[in-house]
Formats: sequence, structure tokens, C-alpha cells
Amino acid sequence: MPHRHEVKVRFYELDPYGHLNHSAYIQLFETGRIEMLEQAGVALHEIEKNDFRFVVSQIETSFLKSVEAGAHLIVLTEVLEIRRASSLWWQQIIDESDVVATQRARIAITNSSGKPIRAPREIIEAITPFLSGIKTDE
Repeated sequence: MPHRHEVKVRFYELDPYGHLNHSAYIQLFETGRIEMLEQAGVALHEIEKNDFRFVVSQIETSFLKSVEAGAHLIVLTEVLEIRRASSLWWQQIIDESDVVATQRARIAITNSSGKPIRAPREIIEAITPFLSGIKTDE
């Protein structure tokens, strides 16, 4: 089941044309992932203490509909697959009736030196409720 995170578009997130700036979408997707992890009990500052990091290694974003100031949006976040040292995430931003943007993100798990490492069992178990059921590779 996807995680839901509600946001409101602020004026400082707009481009010169009065639409949500493309870079703001990326930040909203990032916030959606962080909020999902926190709800799962995987706070980034806590896993860093155990020498684990989530690192975005690839993103593919599609901008489908413009958004203006004051719009109320929902960021939906789910995990498509979990591999030994990475996972694939799917996200959508929706307004009242439409999908306005989508993003696939490959997220690596590394140590503090940036070396890819096997995902700890407790992290896999914590994010499993947000797994879409497509594939896991442990």
C-alpha cells in the first residue's frame, strides 16, 4: 500500500511562469520518501549512526500537468523491489483529480564511505508494508 504525504504548493516553489518549478517536484518526491521511511521507523539520522545510508543512484521523472500556487497535492510512495544493496521506488504526485508527476528512483544502500552494502534485515522488514509485491531479491 502506498504511503501518502500531503503538501501545499507555496509561492517560493514557483517558476517565473507561476507553475511549480521542476526542481520542486524532485524535492517533494524526496520528502515523500523520507516521510515514508520515518513512518516505517527508519529515520535517516538513526540509520546513519549504524553506518547505513540511502543514496539516490538514479531517478526518472515525468512531469504530466502543471501545478499552481496553493494547490493541495498528495505524494504517493511505494517500493517496487528490494535487492541486496538497492531498491526501486515508484512515486506519484496527485492533485484533486489527476496525476501531475511520476518518478522511479533507484535507491542504493551504502556505508558512510559510499560502498554498497547488503540491506539490513530490520530495514527490509520496516519497508515491507510499502512493498508493492512485484519482487524482492534477498
